[in-house]
Amino acid sequence: MIDHAHDLASVRDATERLLTAVGALDDAAVTEPSRLPGWTRGHVLAHLARNADALVNVLRGRPMYVSGEARDADIERDAPRPLDAQLADLRASADRFQEAGAAPADWSRTVELRNGVTDSASRVPFRRWVEVELHHVDLGIGYELEDLPAEFTEREIDFLAERFGGHPDVPPTRLAAEDGRVWTTGGAAGDPVTVRGPAAGLLGWLAGRRDGSGLAVEGGPLPALPPL
Repeated sequence: MIDHAHDLASVRDATERLLTAVGALDDAAVTEPSRLPGWTRGHVLAHLARNADALVNVLRGRPMYVSGEARDADIERDAPRPLDAQLADLRASADRFQEAGAAPADWSRTVELRNGVTDSASRVPFRRWVEVELHHVDLGIGYELEDLPAEFTEREIDFLAERFGGHPDVPPTRLAAEDGRVWTTGGAAGDPVTVRGPAAGLLGWLAGRRDGSGLAVEGGPLPALPPL
Protein backbone atom coordinates (compact mmCIF):
# COMPACT_ATOMS: atom_id res chain seq x y z
CA MET A 1 0.00 0.00 0.00
CA ILE A 2 1.23 3.48 -0.86
CA ASP A 3 1.98 5.59 2.23
CA HIS A 4 1.80 9.17 1.02
CA ALA A 5 2.99 10.61 4.35
CA HIS A 6 6.11 8.42 4.25
CA ASP A 7 6.75 9.46 0.66
CA LEU A 8 6.33 13.15 1.49
CA ALA A 9 9.02 12.74 4.15
CA SER A 10 11.22 10.96 1.62
CA VAL A 11 10.72 13.83 -0.83
CA ARG A 12 11.78 16.27 1.87
CA ASP A 13 14.95 14.30 2.59
CA ALA A 14 15.81 13.93 -1.10
CA THR A 15 15.24 17.65 -1.65
CA GLU A 16 17.59 18.54 1.18
CA ARG A 17 20.28 16.30 -0.34
CA LEU A 18 19.76 18.02 -3.66
CA LEU A 19 19.85 21.54 -2.22
CA THR A 20 23.02 20.78 -0.27
CA ALA A 21 24.75 19.40 -3.34
CA VAL A 22 23.62 22.20 -5.64
CA GLY A 23 24.60 24.78 -3.03
CA ALA A 24 28.23 23.74 -3.48
CA LEU A 25 28.16 24.76 -7.16
CA ASP A 26 28.76 28.20 -8.63
CA ASP A 27 27.07 30.25 -11.33
CA ALA A 28 29.33 28.84 -14.06
CA ALA A 29 28.52 25.24 -13.12
CA VAL A 30 24.79 25.93 -13.49
CA THR A 31 25.31 26.87 -17.14
CA GLU A 32 27.26 23.68 -17.95
CA PRO A 33 25.63 20.71 -19.71
CA SER A 34 23.70 18.19 -17.65
CA ARG A 35 23.46 14.53 -18.57
CA LEU A 36 20.15 15.19 -20.34
CA PRO A 37 20.63 15.97 -24.04
CA GLY A 38 20.17 19.67 -24.80
CA TRP A 39 19.73 20.70 -21.17
CA THR A 40 22.13 22.58 -18.93
CA ARG A 41 22.09 22.05 -15.19
CA GLY A 42 20.01 25.22 -15.07
CA HIS A 43 17.36 23.55 -17.22
CA VAL A 44 17.22 20.59 -14.82
CA LEU A 45 16.90 22.86 -11.79
CA ALA A 46 14.24 25.00 -13.45
CA HIS A 47 12.30 21.88 -14.40
CA LEU A 48 12.44 20.58 -10.83
CA ALA A 49 11.03 23.82 -9.45
CA ARG A 50 8.26 24.05 -12.02
CA ASN A 51 7.43 20.35 -11.58
CA ALA A 52 6.86 20.93 -7.86
CA ASP A 53 4.37 23.68 -8.67
CA ALA A 54 2.77 21.51 -11.36
CA LEU A 55 2.18 18.72 -8.84
CA VAL A 56 0.65 21.26 -6.45
CA ASN A 57 -1.79 21.98 -9.28
CA VAL A 58 -2.52 18.25 -9.57
CA LEU A 59 -3.21 17.89 -5.84
CA ARG A 60 -5.52 20.91 -5.95
CA GLY A 61 -7.50 19.67 -8.92
CA ARG A 62 -6.10 22.05 -11.50
CA PRO A 63 -4.41 21.17 -14.82
CA MET A 64 -0.81 20.13 -14.24
CA TYR A 65 0.45 22.61 -16.85
CA VAL A 66 -1.40 25.22 -18.88
CA SER A 67 0.07 23.52 -21.96
CA GLY A 68 3.15 21.66 -23.06
CA GLU A 69 4.37 24.80 -24.77
CA ALA A 70 3.97 26.85 -21.59
CA ARG A 71 5.85 24.20 -19.60
CA ASP A 72 8.77 24.28 -22.02
CA ALA A 73 8.77 28.09 -22.14
CA ASP A 74 8.90 28.33 -18.34
CA ILE A 75 11.91 26.02 -18.21
CA GLU A 76 13.73 27.98 -20.91
CA ARG A 77 12.94 31.24 -19.10
CA ASP A 78 14.24 30.03 -15.75
CA ALA A 79 17.25 27.98 -16.86
CA PRO A 80 19.76 30.88 -17.20
CA ARG A 81 19.23 32.22 -13.68
CA PRO A 82 22.20 32.44 -11.28
CA LEU A 83 22.68 29.83 -8.59
CA ASP A 84 21.14 31.88 -5.76
CA ALA A 85 17.92 32.34 -7.72
CA GLN A 86 17.79 28.66 -8.62
CA LEU A 87 18.25 27.62 -5.00
CA ALA A 88 15.64 30.04 -3.70
CA ASP A 89 13.11 28.84 -6.28
CA LEU A 90 13.84 25.18 -5.61
CA ARG A 91 13.33 25.61 -1.87
CA ALA A 92 10.22 27.77 -2.18
CA SER A 93 8.55 25.44 -4.69
CA ALA A 94 9.48 22.41 -2.56
CA ASP A 95 7.86 24.10 0.45
CA ARG A 96 4.70 24.74 -1.57
CA PHE A 97 4.57 21.07 -2.52
CA GLN A 98 4.99 19.96 1.10
CA GLU A 99 2.27 22.39 2.18
CA ALA A 100 -0.12 21.01 -0.43
CA GLY A 101 0.75 17.48 0.64
CA ALA A 102 0.05 18.26 4.30
CA ALA A 103 -3.45 19.61 3.63
CA PRO A 104 -6.39 17.34 4.58
CA ALA A 105 -7.46 15.44 1.48
CA ASP A 106 -8.95 12.25 0.12
CA TRP A 107 -5.76 10.48 -0.91
CA SER A 108 -7.70 7.69 -2.60
CA ARG A 109 -9.10 10.05 -5.24
CA THR A 110 -7.98 9.91 -8.87
CA VAL A 111 -5.99 12.84 -10.20
CA GLU A 112 -4.96 13.81 -13.71
CA LEU A 113 -1.34 14.38 -14.72
CA ARG A 114 0.08 15.27 -18.16
CA ASN A 115 -1.31 14.00 -21.44
CA GLY A 116 -4.43 12.51 -19.86
CA VAL A 117 -2.49 10.18 -17.54
CA THR A 118 -4.37 9.48 -14.31
CA ASP A 119 -3.22 8.07 -11.00
CA SER A 120 -4.17 7.89 -7.36
CA ALA A 121 -3.46 11.07 -5.40
CA SER A 122 -1.56 8.89 -2.95
CA ARG A 123 1.06 8.17 -5.63
CA VAL A 124 1.81 11.85 -6.36
CA PRO A 125 4.43 12.17 -3.58
CA PHE A 126 6.27 9.14 -4.96
CA ARG A 127 6.18 10.67 -8.43
CA ARG A 128 7.80 13.80 -6.99
CA TRP A 129 10.39 11.65 -5.23
CA VAL A 130 11.27 10.13 -8.61
CA GLU A 131 11.74 13.58 -10.12
CA VAL A 132 14.05 14.76 -7.35
CA GLU A 133 16.20 11.63 -7.17
CA LEU A 134 16.67 10.93 -10.88
CA HIS A 135 17.24 14.56 -11.81
CA HIS A 136 19.78 14.86 -9.01
CA VAL A 137 21.66 12.10 -10.86
CA ASP A 138 21.09 13.90 -14.17
CA LEU A 139 22.93 16.97 -12.88
CA GLY A 140 26.20 15.04 -13.05
CA ILE A 141 27.60 16.48 -9.82
CA GLY A 142 28.66 13.31 -8.04
CA TYR A 143 25.32 11.74 -7.08
CA GLU A 144 24.96 8.45 -8.94
CA LEU A 145 22.35 5.72 -9.31
CA GLU A 146 24.34 3.66 -6.82
CA ASP A 147 23.80 6.43 -4.24
CA LEU A 148 20.00 6.28 -4.41
CA PRO A 149 18.19 4.96 -1.32
CA ALA A 150 17.61 1.21 -1.61
CA GLU A 151 13.88 1.60 -1.01
CA PHE A 152 13.63 4.13 -3.81
CA THR A 153 15.55 1.94 -6.26
CA GLU A 154 13.34 -1.07 -5.58
CA ARG A 155 10.11 0.89 -5.83
CA GLU A 156 11.11 2.68 -9.01
CA ILE A 157 12.03 -0.64 -10.62
CA ASP A 158 8.59 -1.90 -9.49
CA PHE A 159 6.96 1.15 -11.09
CA LEU A 160 8.84 0.92 -14.39
CA ALA A 161 8.40 -2.85 -14.65
CA GLU A 162 4.67 -2.27 -14.24
CA ARG A 163 4.78 0.52 -16.81
CA PHE A 164 6.35 -1.71 -19.46
CA GLY A 165 4.27 -4.73 -18.45
CA GLY A 166 2.09 -5.93 -21.32
CA HIS A 167 3.81 -3.60 -23.79
CA PRO A 168 3.61 -5.23 -27.23
CA ASP A 169 7.02 -3.90 -28.30
CA VAL A 170 8.86 -5.36 -25.29
CA PRO A 171 9.39 -9.15 -25.14
CA PRO A 172 8.56 -10.97 -21.92
CA THR A 173 11.45 -9.97 -19.69
CA ARG A 174 12.69 -11.16 -16.32
CA LEU A 175 14.75 -8.65 -14.36
CA ALA A 176 17.11 -10.32 -11.90
CA ALA A 177 19.07 -8.23 -9.41
CA GLU A 178 22.30 -9.49 -7.92
CA ASP A 179 20.73 -9.57 -4.46
CA GLY A 180 18.07 -12.05 -5.59
CA ARG A 181 15.16 -9.70 -6.25
CA VAL A 182 13.22 -10.48 -9.42
CA TRP A 183 10.72 -8.51 -11.49
CA THR A 184 8.86 -9.37 -14.70
CA THR A 185 7.84 -6.97 -17.44
CA GLY A 186 7.13 -6.80 -21.16
CA GLY A 187 4.42 -8.36 -23.28
CA ALA A 188 3.41 -11.96 -23.90
CA ALA A 189 4.78 -12.32 -27.44
CA GLY A 190 8.36 -13.18 -28.30
CA ASP A 191 11.09 -15.23 -26.70
CA PRO A 192 11.59 -14.64 -22.96
CA VAL A 193 14.69 -12.68 -22.01
CA THR A 194 16.43 -12.47 -18.64
CA VAL A 195 18.37 -9.31 -17.78
CA ARG A 196 20.74 -9.59 -14.82
CA GLY A 197 22.78 -7.03 -12.94
CA PRO A 198 22.94 -4.76 -9.92
CA ALA A 199 19.69 -3.05 -9.01
CA ALA A 200 21.17 0.37 -9.82
CA GLY A 201 22.12 -0.86 -13.29
CA LEU A 202 18.66 -2.29 -13.91
CA LEU A 203 17.08 0.97 -12.82
CA GLY A 204 19.42 2.99 -15.00
CA TRP A 205 18.46 0.95 -18.06
CA LEU A 206 14.73 1.01 -17.34
CA ALA A 207 14.78 4.76 -16.67
CA GLY A 208 16.81 5.58 -19.79
CA ARG A 209 19.84 6.73 -17.78
CA ARG A 210 22.15 3.93 -18.95
CA ASP A 211 22.39 1.91 -22.13
CA GLY A 212 22.38 -1.45 -20.36
CA SER A 213 25.85 -2.39 -21.57
CA GLY A 214 26.83 -3.39 -18.04
CA LEU A 215 23.99 -5.90 -17.74
CA ALA A 216 24.05 -9.61 -18.61
CA VAL A 217 21.34 -10.82 -20.97
CA GLU A 218 20.15 -14.40 -21.48
CA GLY A 219 17.76 -15.61 -24.16
CA GLY A 220 18.28 -12.87 -26.72
CA PRO A 221 19.49 -9.31 -27.16
CA LEU A 222 18.81 -6.60 -24.60
CA PRO A 223 15.24 -5.42 -25.29
CA ALA A 224 14.75 -1.97 -26.74
CA LEU A 225 12.53 -0.03 -24.36
CA PRO A 226 10.02 2.60 -25.53
CA PRO A 227 10.58 6.16 -24.31
CA LEU A 228 9.15 7.08 -20.92
